[in-house]
Amino acid sequence: MIATQAKLVYQLNKYYNERCQARKGAIAKTIREVCKVVSDVLKEVEVQEPRFISSLSEIDARYEGMEVISPNEFEVVLYLNQMGVFNFVDDGSLPGCAVLKLSDGRKRSMSLWVEFITASGYLSARKIRSRFQTLVAQAVDKCSYRDVVKMVADTSEVRLRIRERYVVQITPAFKCTGIWPRSAAQWPMPHIPWPGPNRVAEVKAEGFNLLSKECYSLTGKQSSAESDAWVLQFSEAENRLLMAGCRKKCLSILKTLRDRHLELPGQPLFNYHMKTLLLYECEKHPRETDWDESCLGDRLNGILLQLISCLQCRRCPHYFLPNLDLFQGKPHSALEAAAKQTWRLAREILTNAKSLDKL
Repeated sequence: MIATQAKLVYQLNKYYNERCQARKGAIAKTIREVCKVVSDVLKEVEVQEPRFISSLSEIDARYEGMEVISPNEFEVVLYLNQMGVFNFVDDGSLPGCAVLKLSDGRKRSMSLWVEFITASGYLSARKIRSRFQTLVAQAVDKCSYRDVVKMVADTSEVRLRIRERYVVQITPAFKCTGIWPRSAAQWPMPHIPWPGPNRVAEVKAEGFNLLSKECYSLTGKQSSAESDAWVLQFSEAENRLLMAGCRKKCLSILKTLRDRHLELPGQPLFNYHMKTLLLYECEKHPRETDWDESCLGDRLNGILLQLISCLQCRRCPHYFLPNLDLFQGKPHSALEAAAKQTWRLAREILTNAKSLDKL
């Protein structure tokens, strides 16, 4: 048994050093190319409207605010300034979303974003995005990359298609630090020892982001309150939780397997589903020794089996917001196809570690 585990860990490390590193290298190259274009567009936007200042910056060869959705799809989070005069209201009525309400009606004129405040005193995510979309469309026509970049039509999101190969979504956002959403108050569960009080305090201090984007839990329902709402995002908190042991290596292998074998019609699975299931696996195996290199095979198999279960039940709860289902709106046939394909992958890895050479 131990020999079999050791063989699997050896093959997974080989897979990581060959396939995962090649994927990382290719994506890093794409990101550099994409960020040149996006930075140029945002520079033009800033000239027209100084409130939208580009926060896309390179730190230690990584771009702050850049999320990889898949090898050809990216999201750039554009942090806005001055949320100050608004209260964060998160009453759970809109899963995965919250609203920003003026703390005092008399402060309306003090806000940097005064013309985007609704009559009832909410800062409208939709209105800000609509203004930003107009500015980006104008910037695309003026920027030095205008021959290789164009706006994606028929969406209220700000999406750019670059060189007909890559799609980048640029999402205006506010960073919220020092507060924690009420809808995530159940985290961490009292009976689960991971991640421990010190790490919890760090994560909560790190806070979360409020994004101006279409919330997939609301598609189909679009009352004004909902279109004014902001989407909660916890990427910094999640990354902080995955720092120790072989967690990041495990995530890298999962993303590579997804890109190579689970990029299916209907797009049932993104990297974010893999990251979410890895966080749940951390709760199931709370001891740091469970995340030694020698346990990499067990952890990976556990996550793949959990993924099959979620796909079959057609439900994948968000890690911090369990009322939000990350499979909502996905076609059932796509989830079924993904379950079958994940099962084939898991069975192959479990029964024959050398099959990783071909995966």
